[in-house]
Amino acid sequence: MISPEDMEAELRALGEALDTPAPPPADVARAVRARLERPEQESPAERRRARPRWRWLAAGTAVLVAVLLGLTPQGQAAVAHILRLAGVEIHVGEPGPLPSGAPSPLPDEKRVTLDQARRMVRFPVQVPAMLGEPQDVRVSDGGRVVSLFWPGVRLDTYDGLLTVVWRKDLGEPWPEEVTVGSAPGWWIAGPHGLTYLPRSGGTQEPVERRAGPTLVWQQGQAGHRLEGVPSRDRAVKIAESMR
Repeated sequence: MISPEDMEAELRALGEALDTPAPPPADVARAVRARLERPEQESPAERRRARPRWRWLAAGTAVLVAVLLGLTPQGQAAVAHILRLAGVEIHVGEPGPLPSGAPSPLPDEKRVTLDQARRMVRFPVQVPAMLGEPQDVRVSDGGRVVSLFWPGVRLDTYDGLLTVVWRKDLGEPWPEEVTVGSAPGWWIAGPHGLTYLPRSGGTQEPVERRAGPTLVWQQGQAGHRLEGVPSRDRAVKIAESMR
């Protein structure tokens, strides 16, 4: 993400590029009044020359507004209240109380071996080399999700191309944009509410639970969410070690 120092330098450079010569202060009112009272005296050639400059000014103003909105929490909430990536929909705002109690299993959840899981689904199932073989493997919702478990860590792999599979409800801190290899991702540092959204048309109800720090990213056809690793940098390294 761009630093505040780099952002200030970019804004100063943009301001200088958009700067236009102004008449002396004493002549400003006279010049504006003359332009308003005699617009018909401006030739077509003059109007054509002025048009591109005003278009650049308007575009520059729009860029500045967007940038300034993004620098404040209020602006971020207005611009990006809902984020979508890798089959995950992130709602940012006032999340309310976190779900409590023991988490419910996903619909039609079955404990299987890793080889069985790979044969049961249509997307590749990879294992992070940094974590080794999972201690538990489960397939849920008719082969829609494969979940791998290590002590305190969970990795969900699922078809993340066309539909929303998970919903996350967040307050502050905001999710942080990261890169996993060359793939885009989001790092969510704090505990948050997580809802699994079953296949459309099914009879299952959404499954809600409390989730810990999570890394979300897309890799080809599959979406991934790695939960339970408290460090962003370590979570990214684990994700990049998937084989």
